[in-house]
Amino acid sequence: MKKKTARSTRKPPTKPEPEKPPMVEAPAATPVTVEEIAEPKELQERLVIYLRRLDWDVIGMVLAIKALFYLYGTQAFQVLTNSDVGGFARWLTIWNRWDATHYVDLAQNGYQTAGDAKYWIIFYPLFPWLIRIVAVVFDNYIISALIVVAVASVAAGLLLKKLVKLDYSEEIANHAVWFLFIFPGSGALHTPFTESVFLALAIGSFLAARKDQWALAGLLGALACLTRINGLVLMPALGVEVGYQYWKTRRWPWQWLWIGFIGFGILGYLLLNYHVFSNPFMFMTFRREHFFQVMSWPWVGIKDQVLALRQSGEAGARGAQDLFFIILGFAGVVWSFIKLRPSYAVWMACNWLLFVSTTFILGAVRSTLILFPLFILFSLLSVHKVWYAAITVWSLLFLALFTGLYAAGHFVY
Repeated sequence: MKKKTARSTRKPPTKPEPEKPPMVEAPAATPVTVEEIAEPKELQERLVIYLRRLDWDVIGMVLAIKALFYLYGTQAFQVLTNSDVGGFARWLTIWNRWDATHYVDLAQNGYQTAGDAKYWIIFYPLFPWLIRIVAVVFDNYIISALIVVAVASVAAGLLLKKLVKLDYSEEIANHAVWFLFIFPGSGALHTPFTESVFLALAIGSFLAARKDQWALAGLLGALACLTRINGLVLMPALGVEVGYQYWKTRRWPWQWLWIGFIGFGILGYLLLNYHVFSNPFMFMTFRREHFFQVMSWPWVGIKDQVLALRQSGEAGARGAQDLFFIILGFAGVVWSFIKLRPSYAVWMACNWLLFVSTTFILGAVRSTLILFPLFILFSLLSVHKVWYAAITVWSLLFLALFTGLYAAGHFVY
């Protein structure tokens, strides 16, 4: 018998399955924390709180005066020149006159080494630089200049009120801001001149010093020096403030040394002169040779203003106006040494001497504007209703006169 062969139990070989690619796990989503969700809301709440803390009464008053200034100036231009304003571009040129044109030109073209534009080195650089920065957004240099002075003038009003409130009531502080913005020379706060930026920086420097924020006071003072030569007066003024505080507290914090930082503003201006002309004092040469202004004893320039009273017409009227504001400034200096803090009095005295100690006094009404303690004195006087009414009426009448003359192309500032 044949043996039965056993059936093989082995399975036939199978084809290997292709290897599957390894599974890659997706990265876990980064959990969003409650803090990150709340951060934008927190920033928004902080912004709302900051805006609520602003003094909207002052902001509204400044903007209202500014709007009325432009409205009145436009009407005066039409009446005094017997012409229409025309389009918006021509309306802008009403406010871009005299020194304002040079600041706008510097913002647009920078400092030059040839032609008449080379003389504009006598104008300090911070204001044109700010115009140029804003013009990146608005693409119009006159509009940008008006925006800069609008923001700076609002800041000056807010800071002045805060400064005055450190020593006096809110009513006195409000009146000081009011008299600043209706002062006959306050048109310079609404046109492309340096006064708005300079006042914001100078008053801010005083306010920082009064609050023992000396590093900030030095920084703002240096920026003021990059705006006008008058910024240098902050050094003696704040130096006197240091002495006054030491006399009261008998403490000597080393933070007071930040006052020396103010000088870096002037140093920056001298470096600019050197960069453009290889002469750090070129501005003095141009001021003497082209503008006929050199430092002199105060009575030299004042004597010329007295002699100008003999002239007739506009020249005689302008001489009388300059002489009046020179006398007003001097009276304010004397009065400030009696009624105000010593540092404010030093600010008044040094700035008054600075603008009268020249052979050719020009634009005294505009120079008097930066004597901001004068408006504190006006405010103290205005507690009597008669004086409040008299100062207000006088200021508004001459502000209207100077606004009309400026809009019509006459030299005022």
